[in-house]
Amino acid sequence: MNFAKHWAATLDDYAIDLAWSPDGSLLAVASAAGGITLFDAATGAVKHALPGHENGSNCLAWAPSFNSQPSTFNSALIATGGQDGCVRFWDAATGRQTAEVKLGHAWVEHLAWSVGRVIPNAPEADAERRVTDNPPYLFAAAGRKLFALRPDGSIAHTFPDAPKTISALAVSPVGRVIPNAPEADTNAERRVKDNPPYLASAYFGGVALWHAETFVADRELPYGNAILALTWSPDGRWLVAGCHDNAVHLWVPSEDMELQMSGYETKLQELSFSRDSKWLATGGGRDACIWDCAGAGPEGREPLLLPHEARVCAVAFQNDHGLLATAAANGEFCLWSPTRKNPLVAEVKMPAAATKFAWRADDSLLAVGTEKGSVFVFKTD
Repeated sequence: MNFAKHWAATLDDYAIDLAWSPDGSLLAVASAAGGITLFDAATGAVKHALPGHENGSNCLAWAPSFNSQPSTFNSALIATGGQDGCVRFWDAATGRQTAEVKLGHAWVEHLAWSVGRVIPNAPEADAERRVTDNPPYLFAAAGRKLFALRPDGSIAHTFPDAPKTISALAVSPVGRVIPNAPEADTNAERRVKDNPPYLASAYFGGVALWHAETFVADRELPYGNAILALTWSPDGRWLVAGCHDNAVHLWVPSEDMELQMSGYETKLQELSFSRDSKWLATGGGRDACIWDCAGAGPEGREPLLLPHEARVCAVAFQNDHGLLATAAANGEFCLWSPTRKNPLVAEVKMPAAATKFAWRADDSLLAVGTEKGSVFVFKTD
């Protein structure tokens, strides 16, 4: 495998968030100082430097794309949230702000887009109808408040205030596997009816589940501590929380099952699933832990441990392939193939600890943001 640095750039502050555009042509990076930079994927040239948010930016999220580009929806749309309590929408093609919504005085710290689902009896490639009948919503959290926003910046729904500050958001995948149904069941109507996407919002004391299209409350999943991170498995079966009490907690909402793995060295914020939903990678100490989530799940099983010289600070599986990227607080950065007998594939030493990884959709590029404001993009075959 070929693996090498493709290009690098420097921000004016900590790289607090980064993500690839749906078509992979742009990398958006948020600086903690407030600015948002859009880099050309091929060259690293700055396409647009967006003013972002006064006093600081916290998060960004690209709107989802579809198989074609209907006139009713702009797939080059990016949303950002900041310390000014605002969500701003930007046209990545022009670099212009298209909308702004003030959500209050609390920082906007979490953004998550829903996706227009497959419509029963409609061709999956019918993008116009997918967008028209199932528009994407941007879920935005600021303090205890949670909103569903339309791409034009208007508020579609205001949720009841959470009991405590919202600490994480995650939207489940669409067309999830139906429990006890054949894996090859491609009946779109049944998949949509029985498996609507869910929005999970975490706070100290638990997770609230909402129907992501109707905004109706589904249930609460209690947990007796602070939750720092949330992720769904790609098949939508597992909802996983990284917790302040040095533990990972897992729920299977469709089966009323929950599991926990505790005993980590530190509180846990690093979570990533493999594309087949079998492997869960976590941080929480000097080892990246790889848990087998097949069948009854990882509780009681021994994890694969991938060692580092310092605390693991980022983990990310590829989108469609099997490599895992991990980083440690001393600047160490590794690529692994966890199913191999000798899993280490590559090792890099960076000048600062990574803040976040982002694999491009085709897995050919890996972006790494760092605590000292550097952005590295690596190319892999």
